[in-house]
Formats: sequence, C-alpha cells, structure tokens
Amino acid sequence: MSENRAGASGEAAREARPPGGVTLRGTSVAPGLVLGVVHLKDYELDHAPRQRVPLEQVERELNRFHKALSEARKQIEDLKGRLHGRVPADHVRILDTHGAYLKDTVFLSDVENLIIHEQMGLEAAIAKVIADFDRIFRLVRSDALRERAVDLRDVGIRVLRNLEVATEDAAAAAAPRDYVLVARELSIVDMFNLANEHVLGILTEQGGLTSHAAILARSMRIPTLTGVTGLLAGVHEGDFVIVDATEGLVRIEPDEVVRAQYRQSATQREEAPAQEEAPAWARRAARTQDGQSIALSASCGNLPEVGQAASLNMQGIGLYRTELLYLLEREPPSVDALSAHYTAVLEQAGGQPVTFRLLHADSSLEVAYLHEGRESNPALGRAGVRALLAREQVLRRQLQALLRTPSGAGARLRIAVPFVTDCGDLRRVKEVLFEERYALRKAGVAHHEQVELGAVIETPAAAIGARDLAREADFLIVSMDALQQYLLAADRENGAHKALFETLHPFVLRMLIQIVEVCEQTGRPLAVFGVTAVQPTSLPFLLGAGIRNFCVAPVALKDCLANLARIDLRQARRSATLAARATCPAETQTLVDGYRHGYARPE
Repeated sequence: MSENRAGASGEAAREARPPGGVTLRGTSVAPGLVLGVVHLKDYELDHAPRQRVPLEQVERELNRFHKALSEARKQIEDLKGRLHGRVPADHVRILDTHGAYLKDTVFLSDVENLIIHEQMGLEAAIAKVIADFDRIFRLVRSDALRERAVDLRDVGIRVLRNLEVATEDAAAAAAPRDYVLVARELSIVDMFNLANEHVLGILTEQGGLTSHAAILARSMRIPTLTGVTGLLAGVHEGDFVIVDATEGLVRIEPDEVVRAQYRQSATQREEAPAQEEAPAWARRAARTQDGQSIALSASCGNLPEVGQAASLNMQGIGLYRTELLYLLEREPPSVDALSAHYTAVLEQAGGQPVTFRLLHADSSLEVAYLHEGRESNPALGRAGVRALLAREQVLRRQLQALLRTPSGAGARLRIAVPFVTDCGDLRRVKEVLFEERYALRKAGVAHHEQVELGAVIETPAAAIGARDLAREADFLIVSMDALQQYLLAADRENGAHKALFETLHPFVLRMLIQIVEVCEQTGRPLAVFGVTAVQPTSLPFLLGAGIRNFCVAPVALKDCLANLARIDLRQARRSATLAARATCPAETQTLVDGYRHGYARPE
C-alpha cells in the first residue's frame, strides 16, 4: 500500500509540474539561448579549513603558498593567451587586475604574517585575508571598490583551488563536460576551470551588469543571467535547464516536447545570417499607441553593449559612458589605447551616430590621478567636468583621443560634458578642445574638424540655467536619475527614499517641461537617459512633457517598446499638464490612478 501511495504521489507531482518546467526570471547580462545540465559551484572561501599548524610546518605552508601563486599566475597568462583575438583587447586586460593581486605586497604580506605569527594554516589565512578585504570594500558605497572585492575574492579562490589540484581534478571529472554554471555570484574564476575551459551558460542568484566577469561573459557571448531569485533553492546538480538570456528566463526540468522546441530554436539562431539576428520585436518601429514616432538610441558603457544595440537596430548610441578604461588600470590609459577603444565603439555601432560622455568619476572610485583621496561627500565634490578641469591633462588626453577617431564620410564627433554647473564649464572645455585640435592640425595628424559639444543636465544649477546652456551647447542631455536625486535631495540608493523615485515628482516634471520649452525655442536637440526615464510610471509623463528622444540600455529595449505602444499621447499630455500642477507626489498618484497614467485601456 505504501509503495502504491508513494508511486501515485510521485506521478501526481510530475503531472502537476508545468510542461515548460519551473520558470525563474533574472536580468540579462549577455543574450543568447543555451540548453544543458546544471553544475553548481560553491565558494571555497566559505569552506576553507580553519586549522592551525605546528611551528615546524610554517615553512611548508609558505612554500605551498608561493607554489600556488606561481601556478595561478601561469593560468592567468594562459587564459589571456586563449582570449586574445576572441574578445576586445581592453577586456583581456581585465585579467591584469587578477595578475596584479597575485603580486600585491599587502595581500601577500597579510597572508604570510598570519602563517608566521599565528601559525594559521594556509587555507585559513587566505580565507581570513580575503574576508577582511571583502568586508572593508563592501562597506564603501563604490561600485569600483566592490568590484575590487570581487576580483580579490576570485584570486583567493584560484589560489585555493591550486592547493587542492587533486580535488579539483576529481570535481572536474565528476562534472559534465558541457554545463550551465550555477553560482551565488558571477565571478571570472568560476567561468573557467583550471584548464581555462569555459562553460555553455551562466546563472547566478546575485550580481550585476557591470562586473568584470559580466564584461567577459558579454565579450565571449556566453548566455548569462544574474539576479535570478530563488535560483540556488530551485536547482540541483545535474538538472536540465533552458537558459533564454535574451528573454531573461530559465526553465528548470522542462518536458521533452519543450526541450525539442528550444533545441530547434537554438539551431535556427546559430544558422541565421547576421542581418536577421534582430528579433521580431526589435524590428518594430518605436511608436506610441496613436502612432507618434519616438527616437530610441542606446545607452552603453562597453563594447558588447554597443554590439547588442547594433544587433537590435537601435538608432545609434545616444550616450556612451567612457569610465571603463579608467577603472581597469592604476595608471591613466594612453591616448593610443583610448583612441583605439573609441574607434572600436564607432565600428561596432555600424556607422550609426555615437555620443561620447567625457569621464565622470568622483573620488569614491579612487582614481588616483584624478583625486588625492576620498572626499567627505564625493557626489557633491570633484566629479565630471569639475574633476577633469582640475586635472586638465586627463581631459586633454581624452579629447585628443576622441579627435583622432576616424572622421570619414563627414561624420561629426559628438561629446557630452557631464556634471555641468554653468556656461563657464562648457567654455573652458571648448578652449581645451580648440587647443588640442590646433595641436593635431599643426602636427599633421588626421582628426575631426567638426565637433558637437553638449551638456549633461544633472545639477539643479544646470537645469535652472538650461536656456543659457542651450545657447552655448549644440545639444542637451538630461540625466533623469541624477537630476531627480539632486532636485529632491534624496539618495536614490537609499531604500527609505524609494517612493520618491517610483513616480515622477511634480516639481521635477515642471523643471523638465521648462527644459523642453527652452530646447524647442532655441532649436537644440534634447534627449534623456537613466533607469527612471523609461520606467512605466514615468514614461507617459515624460512623453506628455514633450520628450521624444530616449537613451535606453539595450537590455531594457523590449520593455520600453511595449510600454510605448500602450501610451496614448493625447492622454499623456493631459496627464503631464495636470501632474505638473500638483503640489506633492500624493496628488500625482491620484492622477496616475484616475488617468491610468497615459496608458491606453485594454480593449
């Protein structure tokens, strides 16, 4: 009886499971479709033995440490060689950061001191040093420092794995040859085994779009999803999964019919010619429900994102963030390196226009040649153009690199100046630009003769002085995230202020309407960018205010197109007019509820 009941319950469970399997959603880091079995990776740092060693074994532990370091250095050099020619050169240089940590005197001495003075076992010493650095870095509200914490942790894991080569070999033998990696966080060390063989696809429960591992995943076109809630609780070693990183979902243990359908789809994608890679939804025109055309250009920060934007037929790169190369090395990148990178961006864009935003780095990023130390309030200190004018050589080098990019077919160079306060900032950049252009002309170096210089509106002063800036600049770009933060004096990363950014504040909307009017009267092009600019609760108000050009991250394009198609522009104008008269967000919310926020009612 019990066996019958057990068999019946198991059969019922299988019948209750949906044909497509359990579906989880995440954030797409690198698009693509892959099918395979799961291989779980755990962090050795959490499981490193915490034993102490006798005094006579201290020298043995030190020798083991230096042998493992040597092996790790060889592996990184080997990996760089394997990646050469397969990914952009500046992405290969990410691995130089790992190589630097393997020679870092602070890291090495901290581990050695724990072994010598506390007789701590090597594994325990490495785990403690990495944990201490990790805790310090993560307390600092800086993406760059958090990335350093991830890099240092990866280096520690690589060294630990070299200490247990036999265990690693056994694990590699037990693991499937081709698998989908499942881990808590995205890391370079888990993307490759010690033989530097990479995986089919990657799923992580935590992590973001900007880490070094994410950059490499995009460069190598490994379908990758991060932020998959419930991932580690939902999958087990050996589970069959379908990772559709283009759609942002993973299907766990689907039935054979669904597997066959996805296999056919994957085969078709591999065989499809390059010009047909754009999905059907990306080939639709960006229009509102009542037919108004909207310009959607891309907001990117690295080459793979530019390539993704081109494959989705986006209307150029409306904003290219140039910080990446400055964060990879301790020394400022050379003019040649910068110019080569910017040229690659233009090539990846496929002839579409690109607007390069100048370096925007405050002191929290700890770029030593820009800042002597961390300021008490980095967000309100030397950032953007302030930092560049204070370290003019950095500005001159970047402008020279941009001027030296190919200028064929009469292409105009577009440069956006970040964190502008007033016209004085623009005038000084114009002077430096003129001087660098004159120096190139005098040296007989080919360069852009025509340059469009624009201002990024993100400070309250720039918003108030938009009319004067419009006369001085060739175009304006509004950074919605930053402008709201500064106008409302509310940190958008602080959860306590979340409600302030869920719906456009009426006073912020009034400011935007004024900026739109200024650009219409002066004939200056206007665009907006930022996460809050395209969120469903803000998009109708921005359209109603007169915004017609949005810079959108490629991964957000599909949702943006769908939201635009549901908006009735006439209703959006009415909502924006009424919302701008509101005196607080609560009144705006009443309009959202009453007018359905500009969205067309479903039929």
